[in-house]
Amino acid sequence: MKKGYLSQYFKGIAVKTLSSVEADTLKSNQHEFNGVKELRSILGESAGKIEYSAQFLYLTDYETDPILEEGFLTWYDAREKARTERGVMRYEYRLYFPTNQVIQIANTGDILIIAKKQDDTLLAIIAEKDTTIANQIIWLFGITDIDHPGFSIREELETNQDRIEFASRLILENIGISIETTEETYLDKMICNYGLKFPTTREFSEYSRSTLQDIDSFKDPDYVLISYMEREEILFKTLEKHIIGERLSKGFDGDVDSFISFSLSVQNRRKSRAGLAFENHLEYIFQKLNINFSRTAITENKSKPDFIFPGKIEYHDCNFNSLYLTMLGVKSTCKDRWRQVLAEADRIDKKHLLTLEAAISTNQTNEMNAKRLQLVVPRQLHKSYTKAQQEWLMDFKSFTQFVKEKQKIAGI
Repeated sequence: MKKGYLSQYFKGIAVKTLSSVEADTLKSNQHEFNGVKELRSILGESAGKIEYSAQFLYLTDYETDPILEEGFLTWYDAREKARTERGVMRYEYRLYFPTNQVIQIANTGDILIIAKKQDDTLLAIIAEKDTTIANQIIWLFGITDIDHPGFSIREELETNQDRIEFASRLILENIGISIETTEETYLDKMICNYGLKFPTTREFSEYSRSTLQDIDSFKDPDYVLISYMEREEILFKTLEKHIIGERLSKGFDGDVDSFISFSLSVQNRRKSRAGLAFENHLEYIFQKLNINFSRTAITENKSKPDFIFPGKIEYHDCNFNSLYLTMLGVKSTCKDRWRQVLAEADRIDKKHLLTLEAAISTNQTNEMNAKRLQLVVPRQLHKSYTKAQQEWLMDFKSFTQFVKEKQKIAGI
């Protein structure tokens, strides 16, 4: 087990694509996964029936949260009795599961992942075929061959591919893996600054950047953006862990409503903070690069694009050539929400969208291209996309150069 790698959380993983026969079997009364002999390398040799506590997840791009069921998986050799009693030297390993909602909605072509966690429980994940989340799971676990009928197995999870970085943390958290990322050396300073209260997102973004003094925004904007986001994420979780711990230590005296309200406030803060932090760091980088812009300027129908270049004055000036206008939507994760950008800033025909999401499906990027939406992704995440997608993607540095060139031509 190596800290900062997938091996910190998993002992091994197995991935396969469900065939039509397997998808039908999952919904029948047989209740067993097929072709599981490869799983012996991570589940071991069974002596009798071994029952694993398991969590079943169904993942799709069209639901915010996964469909989740708690249950168990039973690992056994159906030929064990025949070997011991009659000397029949055959092995027939099976993995039994109870009927549940996740299994019932599985379909042909979906991706099945069996992951053995460090606590010896199992994750049984089914990701809908041809979706971004399926691509992300395959990329996360470094699986290159899922077309053959059996499971693809990975036990050694400590290669460079397995290092847990910003994008992989987002995917892991999406499947319920709580990532341990704290930076305790800054905790005393943050408590001195903010006490047991969270500062505004803008204040916290500024503080996070101040801890990375050696970064040069001019040379490598892609690296800078990811660095800022990673640092703020780590510092936020460090402060959050302390503040939540202090609140939990006081208890809720059996007040369930107060506990639920507190829990919801934690979740809502996490969701809203990520998007605002993203915009805050972009605003700072644009300023450092001397790029003119307006943030959340109002356009038609009270829309508020995240960034307009060179600004709202030029946008609302009908005499300003629209060819020199640029719009950038910003979404830390896209899912289906990328279409919202299409309805913003009518004067700008081709729009841009910057995201931190890895491995967006080909179907989605093809649709973006057809709708004249250019996807902008930090260069570090391009490797999670197909070669064809990479030829079309724009990295953040290229986007900043594109905007600066437009403003230069426009005499701004």
